[in-house]
Amino acid sequence: MTVSPQHSQRGAPPSATAVDLPILFSRAEDAGLNASAPPQQRWIDGWLVRYSPGKAQRARCIQPVAEGCLPLDERLALCAAVYAEAGLDMLARVTPFSRPTGLDAALAARGWRAYDDTRVMVLDTLPDAAQALPAGAGVQLASVRCADYAQIVGALRGSAPSECAAHAERMAVSPVPYQGWVLRRPDDGQVLACAQAVPEAGLVGLYDVHTHPQARGQGLAGWLCRQLLVQARAAGVGAAYLQVGADNHAARAVYRRLGFVDAYAYHYRTPAAAGAAA
Repeated sequence: MTVSPQHSQRGAPPSATAVDLPILFSRAEDAGLNASAPPQQRWIDGWLVRYSPGKAQRARCIQPVAEGCLPLDERLALCAAVYAEAGLDMLARVTPFSRPTGLDAALAARGWRAYDDTRVMVLDTLPDAAQALPAGAGVQLASVRCADYAQIVGALRGSAPSECAAHAERMAVSPVPYQGWVLRRPDDGQVLACAQAVPEAGLVGLYDVHTHPQARGQGLAGWLCRQLLVQARAAGVGAAYLQVGADNHAARAVYRRLGFVDAYAYHYRTPAAAGAAA
């Protein structure tokens, strides 16, 4: 059930005629915004402007969530000044909920390039029973502190130290709790898979799911995600969401086996002068 961007009208004026998205989709978008909140953010004429120096683009982009009053070019100029001061490329996350209506086309007309096509997937019924670890996995499940998790997943991704530090900072001040889990070899402590659960108001998000290159294809990430969903259900959570690259076919196959389906798409746009952001 994929919904195209032009069909969303959350927050639209009363004259809008498009069909509203299901409530779960809207809740997933709100939860994703809360879960990615960095300390470096400010409001500019109805847009939530984030400028964390970390790797996560959702924490260092314009989140255009409200109509605003200023002309578009004036608002973009104010945002550009923030990113210039922070030493970051300017980019905007364009979702079905973005405002004003027609923003994507307006940015494209100004030469902003689209990239990083992403899917938000949702699961409306969580599993109630865990499964046995894949045969021969030889790993142990352990919870880890947020600061440690940032270093663990950063090492698996090859992130720079500054990106790991920004990730840890963002989780430390997050308005919603992050719960980090790893599958670790007991003999040498090597982490083979990791994932985070972020619960909020009956909904849980799965974040930073990653598998060590040498452990891929063994079903570890799928097992870990299912375990976190089972735990969330036992705690009273009713639904789940996640965000994944549209071209990450392996991960999307894992999530589909867990029951996730496409809810909506989003992408980023960046000015031509900031093409390095992509």
